[in-house]
Amino acid sequence: MLKIENLSVNYGYITALAGINLEVNKGEIVTLIGGNGAGKTTTLMSISGLVQKASGKITFKGEDITKTAPDKIVKMGVCHVPEGRKIFPVLTVYENLIAGTLGNPTLKKSQISDLVEKNYELFPRLKERSKQNGGSLSGGEQQMLAIARGLMMDPDIIMLDEPSLGLAPIIVEEIFELILKIRKSGKTVLLIEQNASMALSIADRGYVLEIGNVILEGKGKDLLVNPEVKKAYLGG
Repeated sequence: MLKIENLSVNYGYITALAGINLEVNKGEIVTLIGGNGAGKTTTLMSISGLVQKASGKITFKGEDITKTAPDKIVKMGVCHVPEGRKIFPVLTVYENLIAGTLGNPTLKKSQISDLVEKNYELFPRLKERSKQNGGSLSGGEQQMLAIARGLMMDPDIIMLDEPSLGLAPIIVEEIFELILKIRKSGKTVLLIEQNASMALSIADRGYVLEIGNVILEGKGKDLLVNPEVKKAYLGG
């Protein structure tokens, strides 16, 4: 579904990505792990068309999107839920969800109603708080709302940047269970996550980034027991 070939990105004189290669197949959960400054967020921003590429190629469903504008990439079915939630605090939960449909102008009213109901099934807490302002929700609920708003455009792939950041352990488990449910519903997931052990435990495959390079790749369960990964990212 998504393929990155020899992608390089520079911020001035700083190399953020140094010719990385990765791919995501339909229906997979693929995770990117690595320390701060490894290039994980830059990878997602490159896919979304939010940063200029120095070289390389990105294809989505067989189409070259390397130089495509961000709004067109969204309309092709790529959803990007950035770090930090970024919900609309003065809009209600329901209004936040409806705002998510702007990413897909082909949706009809009946489809939008169905998507709202599907998201309420997936996130029952949001249904309970549908008339509350987004800003009044807890951190975990805001993260759920950010993900649900992304799903409202009915994307082919949803990219999640640090969905567990700053959340209590019990809520983190809930978020990861939700990611598995999202995949079960037929979506493809590309996940960036600081909680490497949780990410690798649910991922089909993973890539380890270090200073703009992919240094390891493999099945999630294999990387979870890899001595290098355990030492650097899992405290082993």
